[in-house]
Amino acid sequence: MKKMLNAVLAFGLSSMAFAGGLLTNTNQNAAFLRQMSQDAIIDINGLYLNPAGTAFLAPGFHMNLSAQNAKQSRDITTTFPLFAYNMAAPGQQSHKFEGNAKAPVIPSFQLSYNWEKWSINAGFALAGGGGKCEFDNGLGTFEALYAAQIYKQLNTGIAGALAQANAAYAQAPGYSPLKAGRDLAFGGYKMDAYMKGRQYGFGLTLGTTYKVKDNVALFLGIKGTYATNNYNGWVSDVHAATVTPTLATLTPTQQAVLGQVKNQLDEQVDKTLSHSGLDLNCDQTAIGAAPVIGIDWKVNEHWNLALRAEAPTVLWLKNKTEMNDYTKQVASQNATLGQFADGKHVREDIPAMINMGAQYSPVKQVRLQAGWHYYFDKQAKRFAGKQNLLDKNTMEFSAGAEWDIISRLTASVSWQKTCYRQSDAFMNDLSFTNSNNSLGLGIRVKCTNRFNIDLGYMQSFYVTRDVATMTAAGEKKDHYWRKNRVLGAGFNIEF
Repeated sequence: MKKMLNAVLAFGLSSMAFAGGLLTNTNQNAAFLRQMSQDAIIDINGLYLNPAGTAFLAPGFHMNLSAQNAKQSRDITTTFPLFAYNMAAPGQQSHKFEGNAKAPVIPSFQLSYNWEKWSINAGFALAGGGGKCEFDNGLGTFEALYAAQIYKQLNTGIAGALAQANAAYAQAPGYSPLKAGRDLAFGGYKMDAYMKGRQYGFGLTLGTTYKVKDNVALFLGIKGTYATNNYNGWVSDVHAATVTPTLATLTPTQQAVLGQVKNQLDEQVDKTLSHSGLDLNCDQTAIGAAPVIGIDWKVNEHWNLALRAEAPTVLWLKNKTEMNDYTKQVASQNATLGQFADGKHVREDIPAMINMGAQYSPVKQVRLQAGWHYYFDKQAKRFAGKQNLLDKNTMEFSAGAEWDIISRLTASVSWQKTCYRQSDAFMNDLSFTNSNNSLGLGIRVKCTNRFNIDLGYMQSFYVTRDVATMTAAGEKKDHYWRKNRVLGAGFNIEF
């Protein structure tokens, strides 16, 4: 039984980004929720996706402060033949594992000071991750691994114990050989499992913009990222038992021998399993930086075009980890769980990205936007080269519309499609993302000429994904689905 987890096992959770490529979050403020196509807007809220556009703001200070609340659930329904032996839900081969991710308050600010042809910019927001995710019943991968190994080891023990008993009592009156699976069989298992992850990547962007022409501006800056993660999980109270299906039909001698074998085997198995629980609490931190460039071209009074490019952010996460002795033993033999070893540095880069957009204003009161994002996920280095399991890089498409209903009130609606292109090998309940369509809407209230408020709401609609994996214990099927909503408020001030 000590070889129980000599297979792929990890206490890991994927990025919980609201939008964008793996580990990337393009949602930088509350205005994004009502207007996700910000790639060519000229506004303090466009500092992240169109930093060069800030050059065309009025002279003086421009500031935005935002707070958002996000809630996401991550549902995995796993179907596995051996789940039918779970004593907490006997006969049920499909188990649902639901993770709830919450980010109660997501703060951000954008700041720009403009004079003559120059502007100096600073922005702080959540650059990646997105909050906390908790699986009260653990994950299907854990349970399937434990169930398969317990089933294998216990059946081996049953066969060995009955072989010894048959040899010892072969000549006893009224005794005939007992058979494994018929007279003594695997009865079931149970365990207590839990998994919680927290991921935050705080980004600070600093830069400057210069008007090379009256209608063309360039941006040069740097984005620094501070990543802080925590993974806390366990598998405990592991038990297994045998059953005697034919006990009532056996001779008294057979019954006595079988009862003795069962009691001894159950006692031995429980004693072994009591030392096979996992316990992990890992904190990870890292700091990285990447250059950012941008250009904005005001073609005329109707059209504005913009482009931005960001280099990859190299992140070496340093672990500060507590493990029990059995977890340390497994980690020493297993590279995947070993990535959480105390003091280890783990590579998890934020991918490079390029985005471009256009804004068209047929009349002064109406603005139409479109954007495109491309994330170089396959080129971003990750632990054990997991980026190589991606089929293609992530792409996003967005469109939005704003209408100044009256001088003090603007309504907006927007759409964004995020296309994750992973292979089946990349997808697992430890790390998965789903392509989605997001709808955003909201309003801007202009309280004064220098002060306004943004209110926004975004809902993401995810595509389900089914993945089947063959194991020695049978086919394991995973059904992946998510739901997500974010709401926020922010205010903008000029002075």
